[in-house]
Amino acid sequence: MTIAFADLRPYPQRVRFPAFAGTFALAASCAPAPAPLPAPPPVAVCSSVAPSPTSLAPPSPAPVAAPQVAASAPLHHTFVAAEERTLPRDASGRDYVVYVFLPESYDARPERRYPVLYLCDGYWDGPLVRTVYWNLAYDKTVPEIIMVGFGYPGEHADYGKLRRWDYTPAVDPPSDGGAPDTGHAAEFLDLVERTIIPLVEHDYRVDPTYRVLGGSSLGGLFTLYALLTKPGLFQAYIAASPAVGFDADWLFRYEAAFARSPAARDVHARLFVSGADHEWPAFFGAIQRFNAQMHTHAYPSLAYQYRVVDGEHHAGTKGESYSRGLRFAFAPLLPAEH
Repeated sequence: MTIAFADLRPYPQRVRFPAFAGTFALAASCAPAPAPLPAPPPVAVCSSVAPSPTSLAPPSPAPVAAPQVAASAPLHHTFVAAEERTLPRDASGRDYVVYVFLPESYDARPERRYPVLYLCDGYWDGPLVRTVYWNLAYDKTVPEIIMVGFGYPGEHADYGKLRRWDYTPAVDPPSDGGAPDTGHAAEFLDLVERTIIPLVEHDYRVDPTYRVLGGSSLGGLFTLYALLTKPGLFQAYIAASPAVGFDADWLFRYEAAFARSPAARDVHARLFVSGADHEWPAFFGAIQRFNAQMHTHAYPSLAYQYRVVDGEHHAGTKGESYSRGLRFAFAPLLPAEH
């Protein structure tokens, strides 16, 4: 099925993804059907074992009529659906989209406003984090939220290259002497602040007083950079296995400088950071060192939680990291008993 999306200026109209619905006719048993009706249902054969080779087959028994399968009502399953919004082309000529996941009650409760999770790598991690969120919402350990994933248009976009450009805060020249493809986190954070957040808060019923930013790996690096650059833009941050060792520990020096500034004493936010003990040793070691550095600096109004995901490698941290990170980030919005 092909879905066409509007690309209008300055903002596209709201485009609702149709839910991808699959219809499955399931047979509950292979019991004989009841007495024939004037228009009997189709006949199906229940068989779970492949025929034996002819050379091993026993003598054929007398033919037996195939049992009829009672037809069941179709079972409908709706997969994760989102709205894809195309942003105006930015000043540098780059194109972006956002994927907007709305909560279950959004249409039924027009009076409600929802906190928002802004998520790096929405094309990869959006479905995963949405599923994690659903489980937490079922347990009532997080409030209902709107989720906005950052992305790029096109069916064959080079996500690896595009995200390196946007999520890294410093230029790290490639070892092959080619043109740098890093160092534009400042521009992307400006896009988030001046384009993405205003679009979301204009077109959707959000609670503008509670925004959360999350990302993994380079997305986690960008998340920490955002905290240290515009500490009031979001109220909570989730940095899953952040690439803090990027460019010879650039973020360590940036955080140390921020910690000495007056702004550090006025950071009112929540920060969750994770790492995995089976990641590459140097990568995990950098996360451990960054955690230690955070504890040496005074952030009196920063609620900080760090967790090691045991037995996992780099990408394997995402499930537990986002599960724990979402609960920590949105904890202030839950009733006291939670």
